[in-house]
Amino acid sequence: MRDHQKDKARLHSLIPYYFNLFITFSSHHLHKMRIWTSEHIFEHQWDTVVQAVWRKYPNPLNPSVIGIDILDRSVCPQTSVMHTHRLISCKWGLPGWAEKLLGRSKTYASEYSELDPRAKNFTLKSKNISFCNELSIIEQLTYKPHPSNPNKTLMTQETVVEVHGIPLSSYLEDFVHKDIMRNAAKGRQAMELVIGKINEEVQDLAHKTVKSVDELAGNTKRVIADDIVNRTQTNSLSS
Repeated sequence: MRDHQKDKARLHSLIPYYFNLFITFSSHHLHKMRIWTSEHIFEHQWDTVVQAVWRKYPNPLNPSVIGIDILDRSVCPQTSVMHTHRLISCKWGLPGWAEKLLGRSKTYASEYSELDPRAKNFTLKSKNISFCNELSIIEQLTYKPHPSNPNKTLMTQETVVEVHGIPLSSYLEDFVHKDIMRNAAKGRQAMELVIGKINEEVQDLAHKTVKSVDELAGNTKRVIADDIVNRTQTNSLSS
């Protein structure tokens, strides 16, 4: 009985050793990469979708994005291509153990984009700055007119996730994958919300323009009518 208790105690004492050995092995040997691709068709013209991309944040459907700052922007005079560099601030809902491993949940990403109005091609590439030694997330979004219907826009998305030397990397990888898919769906909903606002603004502007034209036409008719009356009265008095 005593020997059994000694063996049990010895086994329990070895658990921290093997756990630390697992952690050490994982930190030095784990390196995993996964790639996801997807497509989505917006039932809107390319110009409208591009406007929505610039106006996408802040958005109640994507509260994880808490700030966007434009660091640099330029337009090539020869090609008319606009280059933009933005800093994106996000807040992840990471599990407690992941926050302890990575240090914090607030992250920053660097985004470079090229907008070609002539070719109607809009490409955005982003890469996380925070946690880049442990976790790398590279995303590319491309917006082009749909090849078979110019009144629609085809969006392609590619995301590459690499996990470097983090214990339980498969779990973290799955969490990131689910988070990316969830945010992608919310992002498309957010785009539709912004596009709806843009269409409302266009309709409101058109209504105001028509109203202004009608008012101008009415005022012009009254001025012409008054002028005719005044001239008629003047001619009558002269006679």
